[in-house]
Amino acid sequence: MKQKYYIKGRGAQQNTPNRFFEELHETRDDFLEFCRLEGEEAESNKTQYLPIFPKTIVNKVNSPDVGMQYSMNAYQGCEHGCIYCYARNTHEFWGYSAGLDFERKILVKKDAPKLLEAKLKSKKWKASTIVMSGNTDCYQPAEKNYEITRRCLEIFLKYKHPVGIITKNALLLRDLDILQDLAKDQLVGVNISITSLSENTRRILEPRTASIKKRLIAIEKLSTHGIPVNAMLAPIIPGINSHEILNMAKIVREHGALSMAFTVVRLNGAIGQIFSDWIRTTLPDRADKVLRQIAACHKGTLNDSRYGIRGRGDGKIAAQIHDLFSLAKQKYFKNQSFPKLNCELHSQCKDGQLRLF
Repeated sequence: MKQKYYIKGRGAQQNTPNRFFEELHETRDDFLEFCRLEGEEAESNKTQYLPIFPKTIVNKVNSPDVGMQYSMNAYQGCEHGCIYCYARNTHEFWGYSAGLDFERKILVKKDAPKLLEAKLKSKKWKASTIVMSGNTDCYQPAEKNYEITRRCLEIFLKYKHPVGIITKNALLLRDLDILQDLAKDQLVGVNISITSLSENTRRILEPRTASIKKRLIAIEKLSTHGIPVNAMLAPIIPGINSHEILNMAKIVREHGALSMAFTVVRLNGAIGQIFSDWIRTTLPDRADKVLRQIAACHKGTLNDSRYGIRGRGDGKIAAQIHDLFSLAKQKYFKNQSFPKLNCELHSQCKDGQLRLF
């Protein structure tokens, strides 16, 4: 039997059917699989950047267990290619697959800074932390060229409005000057994702992300410049990185993180199929064990959508993960806390802007 064709530099190894356009993707994937078996190049592996023009950019987050009220995403889809990413499913709403399309078709919102400014200037808007990257990473490779995130940070600074950032890319150090200015008024908090201390693990889980070394340098540099950092040790995947919890907690604290958080992996929607295909291709010797342990954290299924439980898991394996985090927090983060961001300055700044007219 011929070995399955492996697409280098990508997380997903297939385009799963789009639930809204199922017949189109089934036909397309049949063709791709034929090309792979014949050893042909079925399509270009290059990333496409596609401009889109939404009417709004700030989203109200209705999920009660996400930990944010508002989010904004300058990009849809993410070239980082993290195989476990929950945001993959959202690409289906745009007519694409949650698999390879999510990594190779990046939708770019060039008007994001203008839309954000209109929102912050609105008389109806009351300041509340807006998190950049509630869905996809605002510092993914596209940001190097488009600089949409940087221009949005300039808007947050202009209107003295609090902003949170979630990223696993050291590119955010490019914007250290703006982040420092925001931090002077307690207007910014940064969440940096650390999934493993092993580069081999990082490369297969998150093929186009910054190295672990660069992320730790970013934590240290931000911290030394007075910018608060929370380390997101997420997701924890039993049998892949669950054994690293204590070591990850220790090293992020040594580099200056003020707090840490975690989630237990869940493979909702199309991600269950994408992850299962990936692990049987990449780690075939432990695929069954890992999938069984993930299912054991979610009542025997890879897909868990129960609010309050979906990101925490339940059962014996999930309990072991929670115990390890409790121990790590007690050992390395005792009496440490992440500061609350300042929502008071925005109304003063906005009123001052309005008085000019």
